[in-house]
Amino acid sequence: MSLRKSHEDDRFVTPLYSVAEASRYLGVPRTTLQQWVRGYEIRPKGRPTVSGAPIVTSVQANSGLTLPFIGLAEAYVLSAFREAKVPLQRIRPALDCLEEEFGISHALGSKSLYTDGAEVIYDYAESHGDTPEARTARDLVVVRKGQRVFKEVVDNYLRRIEFGADGWAKLIQLPQYDNARVVVDPHRSYGAPIFAHGAVRIDDVLSRFKAGEAIDALSEDFGVPQEEILDVLRVHTTAA
Repeated sequence: MSLRKSHEDDRFVTPLYSVAEASRYLGVPRTTLQQWVRGYEIRPKGRPTVSGAPIVTSVQANSGLTLPFIGLAEAYVLSAFREAKVPLQRIRPALDCLEEEFGISHALGSKSLYTDGAEVIYDYAESHGDTPEARTARDLVVVRKGQRVFKEVVDNYLRRIEFGADGWAKLIQLPQYDNARVVVDPHRSYGAPIFAHGAVRIDDVLSRFKAGEAIDALSEDFGVPQEEILDVLRVHTTAA
């Protein structure tokens, strides 16, 4: 499996998502995502400044920093770590170790993270003793049948990523839906979330529902099962 990327690969260079859009798609607070994209600097009174470099890939667009698909994939993985209650500032050294070990940038968007990442993070934790960073790294990994694997909450996220033959993320199934299979694919609908069944943009379905159309009519028009439409309405009604 090759992990060399082309500088022309649109997954890395084509701006697709504003921070606000990515925040909404991933269910991550906008301020949190902004810190991942722009970095942060905190100056607590009477204490040293704490700062962190950007960790999610962005590209410059007319509207400012915008995420390409790989940036969204990286943010998606970070959202899994966040779901596991792991503070990003403490896991950063282990993530740096991943990139050094794999010899690549954008490790969070690579298949290597899924296949070998737990082992690398576990080894990092073991080699750094009882530091806060090592303890945090251990919070991501469990030993199961003699193998180091990611904890279930993280593994459930990673299983929803499809990787291309080149080893980089090519499609993500969003995790907040129970019955609907909603995916983001940079080569369909400009990367907007779509129903995997029928490839219809969820925003198109939501827009027509808000305009007063019945669910059975939407299901027939778009070719999407009613239970999937109801699931999407549940998620977006709750979010609203």
